[in-house]
Amino acid sequence: MPKGGKRGSHKGRMRTYTSPEEIDAQMKAEKERKQQEQDAEGAEGVAPNDLAEEKLPASGSEDSDDDDSMRKRTGTEGLIEIENPNRISQKSKKVTQIELDEPRELSRREREEIEKQRAKERYMKLHLAGKTDQAKADLARLAIIRKQREDAAKKKDEEKKAKVAASAAARGMNSLTLK
Repeated sequence: MPKGGKRGSHKGRMRTYTSPEEIDAQMKAEKERKQQEQDAEGAEGVAPNDLAEEKLPASGSEDSDDDDSMRKRTGTEGLIEIENPNRISQKSKKVTQIELDEPRELSRREREEIEKQRAKERYMKLHLAGKTDQAKADLARLAIIRKQREDAAKKKDEEKKAKVAASAAARGMNSLTLK
């Protein structure tokens, strides 16, 4: 089966062109519409330029939202009223509105991290005092090791004394045999 199905694509169709008479009619209709808009503005008695000049001195004390609503919209903005709920307008804060003294609320991760650090410090303090299970086990193991080392040192000392006594006895025997 050929690409595009049974009917084929749009490329083989005949092209249609706008006639010059239709173009002229569209241009005239556009000019008339613009002329009517200008007449309607003139009937109000205030030109858009006058509005802009009156707005300039007072604009320093007002928010930027008013400026956005008064500006002339171009393209489809003037035809369609669109409010995007996802768009957040950037509002600038004045220095007097910013409060640095007020404590900032911490995020969940920051709170958990701080709690973890405090718990670790508390555990280390108890561990050094010997109050944790692990510290008690460590101290018991150290006591056993100390006792084993003391026993080994006593045994070694006794063996050394016995060796000295044996060597002294052997010298005594040697001295008797030599005489």
